[in-house]
Amino acid sequence: MTDGTPYGARAAADAATTIRRRVGGDHAPVLGIILGSGLGGLARRIEEARDVPFADVPGFPAATVVGHAGRVIVGRLAGRPVVALAGRFHMYEGHSASLAGFPVRVLHALGARTLFVSNAAGGIRVTFTPGDLMIITDHLNLMFRNPLAGAVEPGDVRFPDMSEPYDRALAAVLRREATKLGFPLREGVYCGLLGPTYETPAEVRMLATLGADAVGMSTVPEVVVARAIGMRVAGVSCITNFASGTTPNALSHTEVIETTALVASRFESLVERFVAVL
Repeated sequence: MTDGTPYGARAAADAATTIRRRVGGDHAPVLGIILGSGLGGLARRIEEARDVPFADVPGFPAATVVGHAGRVIVGRLAGRPVVALAGRFHMYEGHSASLAGFPVRVLHALGARTLFVSNAAGGIRVTFTPGDLMIITDHLNLMFRNPLAGAVEPGDVRFPDMSEPYDRALAAVLRREATKLGFPLREGVYCGLLGPTYETPAEVRMLATLGADAVGMSTVPEVVVARAIGMRVAGVSCITNFASGTTPNALSHTEVIETTALVASRFESLVERFVAVL
């Protein structure tokens, strides 16, 4: 790449060009969507859908995690143009922070100026129960990696303001639409850890002291990149399990997938309504 960075602005433009050639059409998406573990069922609601496997997109490795289909899907949701990623890249797979955030650059290069992120997360706050949907109001980056480290990419802010990483106005839209659908949304702070191990009980107590309400292994690099390139962000966590030490039960990825399947309909309806009123 001429800019010397494998996951920078030039690489994102090249990836976007490949996706456009594969799917056809030139409608700029009103929303870029990243679907977390077990939440990829939303793709079935996308009409006129055309998709490209991650492995066919320059710079994208194949998805390796159960619950991540690994496809870029372009089409219409609630009648409006969107582009969705059914799956994501995690640093615990051995990827760099810049690669974890790279798909956001590609969504931006495709024309998306608003980003919706979703994930499966463990519930730390004692009032949360598995199956809750939580609006992400802020995050803690305890991955101790930043996707912006290195040379400044064209179009990036060198020192992005993170005083409002998740857009308050977009969160208000989510709350309003959930009320119309007849179910409550929780709200809280998401903590991103490197993984791939689940947290120990002592770590969960530490995270609660630091102000975390839910914990997972993704999302943060994507949001950091989005803010650096000026995208508005909304985010929702599906609380899939009680965090370690809050119950006597052991944790498993199987439980994560099972819980997301149970709340999939609510999640999908919420995102569909959200897109409709953007």
